[in-house]
Amino acid sequence: MAATFTEWVRSRSDDELVTLLRARPDLGTPAPSTLRSFAARAGSRTSLDRAVAHLDAGRLQILESLLALSDGGPPVTLERLAAAIGAPESGSAIAQVLDRLRAAALVWDDETGIHPAPGLDEVLGPYPAGLGPAVADGPDLTRLDHLGPAARHVLDALTWGPPVGVVPAAGTDARRAVDALVDDGLLHRSGSRHVLLPRPVGLALREGRTHQAPDLDPPRPDAREVPDPSTDAEAAAAALDLVRRVARLITAWDDTPPAVLRAGGLGVRDLRRTAQLLECDEPTAAVVLEIAASAGLVADDGDSPATYRPTVAADVWEGSDDADRWAALALAWSTSRRTAWQVGSRDEKGAVRAPLAPDLNKPWVPRLRDQVLETLAAQPGAALGVDDVATVLRWHSPRAVPPDAAVAGLLREAALLGVTGAGALSAPGRALTADPDPEALADALRQVLPAEVPEILLQGDLTGIVPGRPSRELARLIDQAADVESRGAATTVRFTTASVTRALDHGRAGEDLLSELASRSPVPVPQPLEYLVKDTARRHEALRVGAAQSYVRAADPTVLAGLAEDPALASWGLVRLTPTVLAAAVPASELHQLLRERGLLSALEGPDGRALGRLRRPDRLDRGRWSRRSGSGAVRTTTDEARAELVARMRGGTGGSGGGASDDGTPDGRGAAGRSGPGTAGAAVVRPEPGDALAELTEALRDGRSVWVEMVGGAGALERRELKPLKLDGGRLRALDADREAELTIAVHRIAAVEPTD
Repeated sequence: MAATFTEWVRSRSDDELVTLLRARPDLGTPAPSTLRSFAARAGSRTSLDRAVAHLDAGRLQILESLLALSDGGPPVTLERLAAAIGAPESGSAIAQVLDRLRAAALVWDDETGIHPAPGLDEVLGPYPAGLGPAVADGPDLTRLDHLGPAARHVLDALTWGPPVGVVPAAGTDARRAVDALVDDGLLHRSGSRHVLLPRPVGLALREGRTHQAPDLDPPRPDAREVPDPSTDAEAAAAALDLVRRVARLITAWDDTPPAVLRAGGLGVRDLRRTAQLLECDEPTAAVVLEIAASAGLVADDGDSPATYRPTVAADVWEGSDDADRWAALALAWSTSRRTAWQVGSRDEKGAVRAPLAPDLNKPWVPRLRDQVLETLAAQPGAALGVDDVATVLRWHSPRAVPPDAAVAGLLREAALLGVTGAGALSAPGRALTADPDPEALADALRQVLPAEVPEILLQGDLTGIVPGRPSRELARLIDQAADVESRGAATTVRFTTASVTRALDHGRAGEDLLSELASRSPVPVPQPLEYLVKDTARRHEALRVGAAQSYVRAADPTVLAGLAEDPALASWGLVRLTPTVLAAAVPASELHQLLRERGLLSALEGPDGRALGRLRRPDRLDRGRWSRRSGSGAVRTTTDEARAELVARMRGGTGGSGGGASDDGTPDGRGAAGRSGPGTAGAAVVRPEPGDALAELTEALRDGRSVWVEMVGGAGALERRELKPLKLDGGRLRALDADREAELTIAVHRIAAVEPTD
């Protein structure tokens, strides 16, 4: 069986090494040349920091206990580890955790027991499990049975950590107790003002335990239970609201694309106008904008000046039903790196963060979103709040605790999407976490959506009631011709001059609008609504605008009276052609808008004099995802086939560039002949990979033995010395040169090779 960590790594099977690379992908980048270099990297501070950062509390507890038990005492076995954690009955559960840690090379074993990976003591700190340092000469623990009250009080305060205490003032009973404990070896002095509780004493006081209680399973918050029908009903309503808002956003940005800020993002005024348009608050509007952009439905057009416009993807999206639309939005959100909850906050420079701005892109968001959804999925039917989810996430990654603001933001986004309802994961949300397939997602939402209603009940007070979820065609008609007054189980709308004008602007003739309303109403069109539509259509067509550069004509000359002579309108370049026709120097669309601002209703007309709905919609952007300003970056992926190929190259000693040292540290696998010994500085010396040198130094440091170190001296020439490593940290080696009776510090990059002395 392997006697060192490096030998243990080299003895792993190919499948085990592939699993290790999958668990710790940083070990393969850049590709190591040999398994020895690979093992050295697995024990490096940088790689261990990454590996430990996202361990859950259970695995960290086992690693801390293993570190605490590994310094002296009997070999660490599974049974001893379970007893130390306080879970002797959980041996099988601990064994499973150890298998996962072993697969990630965070623990290893030999005939003497289980060991932590080298370097973990530096990563987890000097006091694992709150226990003090190990000591070479163990104290007489029998003295613990004869302690007085004051001494017992001092030790009780240090028993469960931290093991560092402040020395009391001189002349007090506490000071006398501390001095007596130091004399008995039950405390050690650490400077003039502090004392340390040695690890053997701490373990004895804890009765052999490293932790007060095992923490192997994630917590389950006591949350309110929500029936599935209530969850799904609320989720369905939220999903429909989101789809409706995105559709309205696309239509509005077709007509008036908002400007892109110089630094990227949408300005404060445009966000405020968008919130009013979408009938929601600004934080909700920011989420809608970010989701629409993540789905590729709107984007920065890249022009000068730049604006946000709908893309060609919006054409496909608008032609889909509500469920398919929602599925596209939900999938985009599930992989988005955007932090919409930060909109309106200030960055490090004091600037307000804008929606769609590049600095809202954070690479850690998908991981945190998955963790939040997994937490909700683990307690189906439970309405988990921010504190509940944060508690579970703290257990899953206690060394990388996510900010509560991020958790709250993701939960709010999930609620707005309909991924949750009433705080619990909905049926569409479960589909999103289980199988992110567009068709499966759309079907999951269809199962919880209420049936579509194709009709509207028109009333004499210019209102209408839709008794349920309007069909797609009815929803489009309502969006164009009416204003929504209330939503819920039924939708109440009101017809006004402005809303009818909006329908006429979309190309609907007055008679056609009345005909469609009649076909969708179970009762005849009320007379007040008929009068409203006909009167608005008459006024809409009474004043027509065309492009001549542009012109305006009217049946009644008095309507145009004074316009051409008005000094305030000089910039329009108006010229009277006839009493009923004026020519203008501005484009037809601009003239049309200017007349509206003066309170004059007008209709657009073509060269043949027929009324148009509105000027042709500008071409949408032909790009799938949103612009160069998003800063999304590429995501690297590695397959098991590529990992297996790397393992094969490392076994052959060609992992880095197809040549160099083999796994035994010699060039091209040719044994160790030709190595220099002491006094052969002029001979050719084989120089292993840098990772091999670090591995040799790490093992020598752990075993307390000397090694031959070849390094670049002060004059730039190679020097060869026999050194005993004392400390390896921060890219520097502190070592003892016994021949010169001196201690020296060497930068690791100046070390060319390291070899054992025997």
